[in-house]
Amino acid sequence: MSEQVLKDGYGRTINYLRLAVTDRCNLRCFYCMPEEGINYVRRSELLTYEEMVRLVHLLCELGVEKLRITGGEPFLRKDIMDFLRMMSKSALKEIHMTTNGTLTYQHIPVLKSLGVQSVNLSLDSLDSQRFFQITRRDSFQTVMKTFHRLMEFEIPTKINMVVMAGRNTEDIIPMAGLAEKYPVSVRFIEEMPFNGTGDTPVEPWDHVMIRNRLEQHFPSLRKIPTKPGATASHLHVDGFEGNLGIIAAYSRTFCGTCNRLRVTPKGVLRTCLYDEGVFNIREIMRQGATDTQLADLIIDAVAHKAKDGFEAESQRSRLSESMSTIGG
Repeated sequence: MSEQVLKDGYGRTINYLRLAVTDRCNLRCFYCMPEEGINYVRRSELLTYEEMVRLVHLLCELGVEKLRITGGEPFLRKDIMDFLRMMSKSALKEIHMTTNGTLTYQHIPVLKSLGVQSVNLSLDSLDSQRFFQITRRDSFQTVMKTFHRLMEFEIPTKINMVVMAGRNTEDIIPMAGLAEKYPVSVRFIEEMPFNGTGDTPVEPWDHVMIRNRLEQHFPSLRKIPTKPGATASHLHVDGFEGNLGIIAAYSRTFCGTCNRLRVTPKGVLRTCLYDEGVFNIREIMRQGATDTQLADLIIDAVAHKAKDGFEAESQRSRLSESMSTIGG
């Protein structure tokens, strides 16, 4: 295999893989899944752990250093901790996880021992009734137990709140309050049309509206430096233990520094969240492709990556998937 580093046609280095290990989720959030749920794929249609290990090893040789394990809800997949142990022994420099916190509590000591760099905890409300209305599951106390145990084990934690007009905008300030008491990063995310219908919110709360709301309550709010490739605009309030962040996921203000690849549970490579997928890694592997052949396909796909999410979206028909099938 040629010793190449993944770069797109605009000179951006790709070194971060978001790998969805399952499309299954035990919450039916308005944001990520329609009320009727989704048609889960058969296990044979998912990437196997062996295929995922092969893919990660190959991408590490192409310069990928960071892995985020997502879903669906990754802890719903059997033997996920064995896979995580294998990843902890790989050439990766960083391993991160995203979870809704409903099945995470018991695994937190092992996450700590394996050196997981951070956990993203999806939490769209601190009000138990609104939480139930959003997720259609009475799991608020379970998620909060997970949060407090993450704090106990000092695992760097990011709270991801999708800001949804008419559903949880009143939670913005209470959620920000978590960063006042705890060393966490609370990130407010623009709602995207990945809810299984393709419908865009009628009156979406964009990054400007979110920041205005925060500034009204926290006059000392100020921008702080971010790492290269960060999707969030990082903010700090005087006296806070942690920080705040705004992710302009729908406005797509961070596309110019994007350093990510996505692989869906079924093995579809996506060079942009908004594209339709480039090719199916699972199918190519099972057809007998060598590592060199697969690497060449990935290198070519990255080289022809869309300039930004708007260009990627313009090349497809409709955003009709849910985040559970794409990978959160």
